[in-house]
Amino acid sequence: MNIFINISGVYEEEGQILPGATTVDLKELPGTCCYCDSEAESAIRQAISPLPLAAVHWIDTGDYHYISKLWMEKIDVPFVLALFDNHPDDQQTAFGGLLSCGSWVQAAREGLPLMMADYLNSASIPDDLPVYLSVDLDILDRQYARTDWDQGRKSLDELITDIKQIAVRHRIMGADICGGITVTKGAVPEDLRINRTTRQRLGNILSSLIH
Repeated sequence: MNIFINISGVYEEEGQILPGATTVDLKELPGTCCYCDSEAESAIRQAISPLPLAAVHWIDTGDYHYISKLWMEKIDVPFVLALFDNHPDDQQTAFGGLLSCGSWVQAAREGLPLMMADYLNSASIPDDLPVYLSVDLDILDRQYARTDWDQGRKSLDELITDIKQIAVRHRIMGADICGGITVTKGAVPEDLRINRTTRQRLGNILSSLIH
């Protein structure tokens, strides 16, 4: 199952929203970009409350990576987070404790007692626990993804190999993917094409691994 959280409009620009997918349209919701104010946080949490954890959650660009924490709030058993990201996203919260794209991992550590550990950019997860998987496309070299954040050098094949290795030893309970760039922030047709192609490949792989 594919669930699209549509805030910036990036998926429409890429032509990425899949037939039959569930779409949550939050384009008119204020207080969401990079920092999520309390009203927006409540609105997003309410919007995803009836939706399943066992799905591929497309959570817009990296500006909205904090939505991962809201998905993980649904998990009711001990688990670990496997994060693939060019940034650790574990800064201390600022601006009155607002959830943000740079602090959500630290917020999850402090606020989700069932999250036993988190692992950054590693397929070697020792805990014998189910995994929630979160991927930011900025982990990839620009040959495979275009974002408006500084990017890593990982190839798409390397990322897929890591994900498959995790799936061999752990149950993947759910996954989310963020990243990309909108036309407003400078995307050109080639950027949109590359991201669409990468998303389709990742989505196909993850859909087959989540259970």
